[in-house]
Amino acid sequence: MNLLRAMFSRQYFLATVFVLLGTALCARLGIWQLDRLEQRRAFNAHYLATSQMPTLELDSAPQADLTTMEYRPVTLSGTFDFDHQVALRNRYHENTPGYDLLTPLILSDGTAVLIQRGWIPAEGNAAPADWRKYDQPGVQTIHGILRLGQTRPDLGGIPDPELAPGQTRLDFWNLVNLERLALQIPDPLLPVFVQPDGNPSQTEPPFPSQPTIEITEGPHFGYALQWFTFASILFFGYPFFYLRQALTKTPEPSFPKEL
Repeated sequence: MNLLRAMFSRQYFLATVFVLLGTALCARLGIWQLDRLEQRRAFNAHYLATSQMPTLELDSAPQADLTTMEYRPVTLSGTFDFDHQVALRNRYHENTPGYDLLTPLILSDGTAVLIQRGWIPAEGNAAPADWRKYDQPGVQTIHGILRLGQTRPDLGGIPDPELAPGQTRLDFWNLVNLERLALQIPDPLLPVFVQPDGNPSQTEPPFPSQPTIEITEGPHFGYALQWFTFASILFFGYPFFYLRQALTKTPEPSFPKEL
């Protein structure tokens, strides 16, 4: 109790408060990393479960809760609506900048699903009219995986611009924001989009792609241990530091001089 009172004395009050705040911050960062670890484990379990499910015939199951099936293999057939396709900015293929074409596919019941058809070079494709050379007319059968849209950019990402006064649509997007895209597509839009399977022998764009998923737990557990270690060093090390400081300032006993 005397030690605690001394550490909160006027001389050491600020240092003690800073140590306690630093301890709380490090502990909170450790808990945050454990939360990230649980999120990663949940994602891994979800990906392994859905990616190994049987291929979903999307034409006959549009009423299923597709938002719970991200990464599930799907197949679907329909005709592309090239008048309402858009492009995703800042996409690269073999280090070459370009766009990804995002085109509605109209199913037999009139429902639309966006297909991320793949990469096209930026050069020569500055306007929607330029994209028509990549049209795939007629009924198309797509094999791919289900993906969820994104309403907010990742940390450090760029959000999509807002519509200017009098503007009714955006041709270039940064995110696959299905909620906003549905406002400029006349047909009912499913709450998911599809990334087609790649074809290694394909030589002409658009080149489809899918994310590479690594089933690991990442560095989160190690980071959590580091933050908890820092918290322990601050919390338990500070009293020893104080005692050492106090002992070095203790005056040595004086003895009477001999006569």
